[in-house]
Amino acid sequence: MRSVFAIFAMVLTASLSPEALLAETPSSAAVAKAESPLQVLFSDLKRERNEKAAERIASRIWDEWNKSGSSSVDLMMLWSQQAIEAKKYDVALDFLDQIVTLDPSYAEGWNRRATVHFLMQNYRKSMSDIEHTLELEPRHFGALSGMAQIMTATGRDELALKAWQRVLDIYPMLRNAQNEVSRLSEELAGEGI
Repeated sequence: MRSVFAIFAMVLTASLSPEALLAETPSSAAVAKAESPLQVLFSDLKRERNEKAAERIASRIWDEWNKSGSSSVDLMMLWSQQAIEAKKYDVALDFLDQIVTLDPSYAEGWNRRATVHFLMQNYRKSMSDIEHTLELEPRHFGALSGMAQIMTATGRDELALKAWQRVLDIYPMLRNAQNEVSRLSEELAGEGI
């Protein structure tokens, strides 16, 4: 474990290893959130076996995650999204830096910034923001998917598989996660032969 952490720390210099992030139990803040309307949506998402119905539930979860409670933050999130779509990542980061400074408890601000860092192939910074996102919302299947993609991009297929499996624990009908678990399982099984 220490050697895996040391290697990961050297490459990504994140404060927690992917194993620790994947094995984390929900914090007291997460337990408090469990009583929120999101809990009902997550329960429905976990039980839903129709892919399209699950997508609708996931969309409602994203809608909840996007609610910051601040019109200033909402406006900067909109501007950051427009900058991302225009591939003006530095501009998007300026807005997102302001968002996480204004409201460090807003998980989606951290997740959006992680996404921009990922798009810029700055995996270390992306992992740091993913860590913040998962501290605030351990069920964030978007952040976990991003982690899995980073693990794949950096040649850590076993950790990518664990991240995708954790995504499926939360969102079983996510087709991309299903495909990645299947692909990685086959590849890793072939390496063992």
